[in-house]
Amino acid sequence: MAAEIHQSVSRRAAILRILRESTVRNQDELVKVLHKHGFDATQSSVSRDLRELGVAKAGDHYIVPASEDALATHHFAAIANFVVAVRTAGPSLTVVKTTTGTAQSVAVAIDRSNWPEVVGTISGDDTIFIATEDGREQRKLTARLREVFPKLETEPRNG
Repeated sequence: MAAEIHQSVSRRAAILRILRESTVRNQDELVKVLHKHGFDATQSSVSRDLRELGVAKAGDHYIVPASEDALATHHFAAIANFVVAVRTAGPSLTVVKTTTGTAQSVAVAIDRSNWPEVVGTISGDDTIFIATEDGREQRKLTARLREVFPKLETEPRNG
């Protein structure tokens, strides 16, 4: 058990080093690089490691947060141009449109920010659904999104 934990910690440190020093486009590529460095890794272990480390995909490659404390500020700056539009869909659902392939990175940044008005997020390729408790919390969220992503278009609610 202790050996498994040590290997996991060592592998995660290697992943961070690899991602900081080179461009890695997918998990299979990362598994191969880890094998070259002598680590036993599978796609599922790498996927778990990336999630635990807060690594996100930005377009066609992975990006590493500068630090846990600086994640929100740094990560929002790194992804500011990915967000295209925000639209409400009822009183508890906000839809964020992003450039293709970047929704997961934006959703990770939102999740990691621990904003009190956000109940949860679901992301696809270019769309994020953000759940809020009610309309009041949704208004707080849209104001915060406009603050963090000043270039986005805010579309009026249908109805």
